Amino acid sequence: MATPAGISWRWLVVRGSERRELLISKGWVQAVALVVLFGFFVLGLLAYRAYSGQPPIPDRVVNPRGEVVFTGEEVRAGQGVFLRNGLMQYGSIFGHGAYLGPDFTADYLRRSALFVRESYGGEGSDRATVQTVSDFKENRYDPETRTLEFTAPQAAAFDELRGHYGRYFGEPTTRYGLRPEAISDPEDIRQLTAYFAWTAWAASALRPGTDYTYTNNWPPEPLVENEPTANVVVWSVLSLIALLGGIGLLFAAFGRWNFLGWRGREQATLSFRAPATWRSRPPRGPVHGSFWSWPRCSWYRRWSGRRRSTTGRTWRVSSA
Repeated sequence: MATPAGISWRWLVVRGSERRELLISKGWVQAVALVVLFGFFVLGLLAYRAYSGQPPIPDRVVNPRGEVVFTGEEVRAGQGVFLRNGLMQYGSIFGHGAYLGPDFTADYLRRSALFVRESYGGEGSDRATVQTVSDFKENRYDPETRTLEFTAPQAAAFDELRGHYGRYFGEPTTRYGLRPEAISDPEDIRQLTAYFAWTAWAASALRPGTDYTYTNNWPPEPLVENEPTANVVVWSVLSLIALLGGIGLLFAAFGRWNFLGWRGREQATLSFRAPATWRSRPPRGPVHGSFWSWPRCSWYRRWSGRRRSTTGRTWRVSSA
C-alpha cells in the first residue's frame, strides 16, 4: 500500500518534469538574442577601428636640434607606472573623467600650452596665441623614422612639467588625495611625464588627412583650439535620445498592446464546471465518522459550490 509520503513524492516528480511555457513568447527571446549579437558585433567593430586607428607611439621625441626629449620606451614604462600605482582610480587620461585627481592629459595640455604661450610673449600677444596653436596642432611625426619633433618651447615645457609632477607625486602629505610620497623615484617621474606628454600630443595634434586630432579634439582646451567636433556632439545627443526614447517606446508597447506576445503563460483561460456535473466519491477507510462528517456544514457546502479550477484541473468534493 502506497504511503502518503510516497504519493507526495511521486506527485512532485511528475509535476517537476512537466515543461512549463515561457512567461513571454519565443519571438521576444529571439529578438533579444539578435539585439545582443548585433550589439556585440558593433562593439567589436568599434574596438577594431579604435586599435587600428590608435595614435602612434614614436620611437624618439626630439627637439629642433635633434636632442632626445624622451623615447617610446619611456612612454610605455610611464604607462606601467601609471597603472602600477593605481592612478586610474585617482585621476585619468584622455579626458575620461576623474574621481579625486585631475585628468592628466588635460592637465599636461593646459600647463604646457600656458608655458609655450608665455615663451612666445604671453597672453597679451596675438602672435603668441597663434604660434601656440600652431605648435600643438601641427603634426610633426615622421612615420618612416618613427620620430616626433617637438618645438623648442614644447621641449622646455616637458622639462618644466617633469619638476611639477615630481613635486606633485612626491608630496609628503595627503594634500592631493594621494598617499604620502606616492611616487618619489626620479626615473618613474620622468617616465610618467613622458606618458602624459604623449597623451597630450595625441589629443592636440591633427590626425593626418583630417581637421581633428587623434582623440576627436578631446579633451577640450581653448588655448590650442581643441573643441569637440560636430560629429562628437551630434552622435552623443542622438545616442542619448535613442537610448531613452527606445526604452520609453518599449515600455509603452508593453503596457498598451498585447499582440506583441509579452504575456505567454498569462494567457491561460479559466475553466468552470457546474456543480451538477461533479461526481462524488464515497468515503474510504475509518475516517468516515471523523473527517467526512464536517462537509455537512452549510458554510462548507456554500463554499464548495463556488469552488472553481484555475489550472485546468477539476476539484472533486465528496459528500456523505
